[in-house]
Order: sequence, then C-alpha cells, then structure tokens
Amino acid sequence: MSFFRNAKRPLGILFYNTRLTSCGGHGYSTWATKGTSFAQSTDTKVSKTAYFYSVSRSLSSQPPSSAEQMSLIKQLRERTCAPIKDVKASLVECNWNIEAAQKDLRKRGKVLAMKKSSRTASEGLLALAQNEGKAAIIELNCETDFVARNEIFEYLALALAKQTLLVENSSQHVPGVFSFGPECLEDVKFNLDHPKISGETTVQNAVTEVAAMMGENVKLSRGFVMSPSSNGVVSSYLHRSPKPGLGRMAGILSLEVENGISNLDALQKVGSELAMHIVASKPLFLTKELVTSDALNNEREILKSQAESTGKSPMAIEKMVEGRLRKYFEEVVFMEQKYFLKDSLSIKTILDNLSKEVGSPVKIGNFFRMEVGEGIQRLEASSTDEPVAQAV
Repeated sequence: MSFFRNAKRPLGILFYNTRLTSCGGHGYSTWATKGTSFAQSTDTKVSKTAYFYSVSRSLSSQPPSSAEQMSLIKQLRERTCAPIKDVKASLVECNWNIEAAQKDLRKRGKVLAMKKSSRTASEGLLALAQNEGKAAIIELNCETDFVARNEIFEYLALALAKQTLLVENSSQHVPGVFSFGPECLEDVKFNLDHPKISGETTVQNAVTEVAAMMGENVKLSRGFVMSPSSNGVVSSYLHRSPKPGLGRMAGILSLEVENGISNLDALQKVGSELAMHIVASKPLFLTKELVTSDALNNEREILKSQAESTGKSPMAIEKMVEGRLRKYFEEVVFMEQKYFLKDSLSIKTILDNLSKEVGSPVKIGNFFRMEVGEGIQRLEASSTDEPVAQAV
C-alpha cells in the first residue's frame, strides 16, 4: 500500500525528495557565493520551493496554480530586481522554470540595455572616493531620479569611484585636476559584493547589468582625479547627499602649505568650508590672471553695450565698464569672492587667517566644481561655450 500511495504523488516531488536526501538539503543551487549555497543563505522553504518547481516544470505539462505562480514571480523578482512584467514573461516563456527564467531575464536585460543606450540620461549621482594622496569623483547617469535613489545604483556609483581611485595613471603623479572619459575604465576589472550584483566583472559589464535591472539607460559619463602636492591636502564637499560619498553637486580643492603640513585639523576644517563655498558660489577661475581672454572680452562687450545705452560720454562709459568688471571678477574669480556664509569675510582673509594658525603661508592649489547633468547638457548644446568651473 505504501508503494501505491507514493505512486499517486507527482513524479517531480519524488525526484525532488530523492535529490534532497542525497544532497543533504543543499549544494544544487547555482546561487552560491564564497562557498555558501543558495539554500544555506536563504530561507529553506523558499529554496526548496524554487528547486521543486525548476525540476517539476521540466517533467510536467501542467501549469502551476495561481498561488504557485505568484510565489515564483516573487522569488525571481527578489533575485533579479527586474520589472514584474518581464519576470512573468520569462517564467511563462521558460514553462515556469525559475533557473531558466533567470538566465532568460539576463539575456533580455542586456539586449534591452543596448536598445536604450541612445536615450538621454541626465539624472544620476556623483560618487566621491578619497585617500590621503588624492580624490576621485565620477558621474553615473540614469534617466530618472527614481533610479538614482535605488540602492543598487548607489552601490555601483560608489564602487566605480573607489575603483577610479585605485587606477594608476602617470599624469596623476603630478599635482592638478585630471579628467577622463568612460573609455578609460570600460575594460577595467573589479569585484562587486552586493546581493544582487556580485563577483568579478568589467566596469562596462557592471554598468550594462545595472541598466538591465533598472530598465533605463545607465552610463558612466565622466570622472576627475585631483592630486595635491607633497605639502598639500585635498578637501571636498558633497551637496544633496543621500549617503556618505554620494551627492548631486560637489566641490573639491587642494590647499598647499609652503613649509609643510603642521596642523592637519585646521587645514581640513577650512578646506571643507571652502569646498562648500565652491558649490554655493560657483567660481570659474582661481585668480583674475587666469580669466580667459575670451570670457573677459565677451563680458567687456556686454558691459560696454549696456553702458552706451545710458547716452553718457565715452570717458564715463569706460569708467562704468571698468567698475562693472570688478563686480564680474567678484562673481567668477575664487580669490575675489566674499565667503558665502559671511559677507564680511573674503576668501583672501580666510586664507590669511589659516596661514597664521598653521604658521606657514597657505594657498589654494586647484579647485573643481561639478553637478549632475551639466556635462551632458554641454555635450548636447553644442552652441554653449561656457567655461568649466576649475582651476589649474
């Protein structure tokens, strides 16, 4: 009688029980990381259900019940973060075999990511990584701020910034700000350690995989590395930061100490305040001498045209232009600006006070400001010839 009772049970269940006994309850899943099987790292009931369906679906032509379908959709959705519509379509295509559906989703996602790669992606995040020697910042873009708030997207942005900090470049050994495009990192291999995206991969493959998960165009658009001199420190500030190392606006600068670093805490404190000032006040040039001739001539022409409309004499017009140029310098030249939190303090005064505190002359070596989407807007608006906010 026992044999006949077992004969009435579905073949998939008998096969599953046999495998479960021989494998000790685990060891059959492809979801294994660092020697730990999927069955060990997730709820036992869920893994048994997933395995049962992956085997029984290959042996049965009967569709699963509605409750079983919902369970499979939920499991595959948790594994891949793919949209529910795509999850269900893959499961139906693969006869509700969850392992086959997972592979199918990866293929679909990469094809979809390639199709969406031409779409404008002007949202996203800036990610900053920093050590004692230099700072690296990258911009990872997507199409909507909803995806920019996704924790997988945030994780990838931070991982890319940290990897950028590790990439050696001969030019980075010279103090200054150095820019690079995504092509410099595309083939670089690095390791990811996230429940939804892990293992060794290239930068390009990681970006494509996250794009497939998010269902949007995701791209690494640009990056910068700042290296100070041997007597310098790098300070930074991130605005609208959802978590440490991430933000939508960034200010970075290096402070150079003439006689060597003696009071690091004071340098870092003032450096952070000045980095915040860069974000708020948007300086374009470090000193008046570094203002480009094109920018100066354009501004002079505008001011002269405005002054001439008053009908005053040429001598008076020239004085008006020179006076308004001084105002222009205060707006765009870092060393001519007033501190944004206290108008009675100028940037020059802050540096003079810092020099007295550390016992050695301190100057700003380089600075840089960037904001999510601004580089993309420059690329798309070819007629724009706006200077980049940086100093070298």
